[in-house]
Amino acid sequence: MSLEQETELIRRVPIFSTIDPAMQKLLAFSSDRLAYEAGQLMFSAGDPPDSAYIIMEGEVDISVPTPKGPLIVNTLARNDVIGEIGIFGDVARTATATAKTKLEVLRISRDVFVNVIRGNPDAAIALIRILADRLAKTTAQLRRMAAEAR
Repeated sequence: MSLEQETELIRRVPIFSTIDPAMQKLLAFSSDRLAYEAGQLMFSAGDPPDSAYIIMEGEVDISVPTPKGPLIVNTLARNDVIGEIGIFGDVARTATATAKTKLEVLRISRDVFVNVIRGNPDAAIALIRILADRLAKTTAQLRRMAAEAR
């Protein structure tokens, strides 16, 4: 895939859609394209938060460890961002990411991701919306699990 194609993919990601085109191109240039097979681990809960990922193709299961084994709390797909919580929370990875299908992602280093968000208030607001939505979904899932355990 060319730099222009990767830049176009970045433009479609809600967090990055409103940033300056030159910054979008820099983001594409400074990211690494990675591929995973279905079932392959991207990162584990507890790992250091060294980067964020944009899903270009495929799906990723997000799971958390429990005493009964991993619990899938979300499935993310094309144009979703993964790994941003650890970067901005300055904490180890809070969940495990495993390729559900064949997967292609752009990996963005922590420093580049933080600089893009710092320099673009609209991107920061989009990121806050995504984090709030994920928190709401996780809270709803925890309520369902608590009700089922009774």
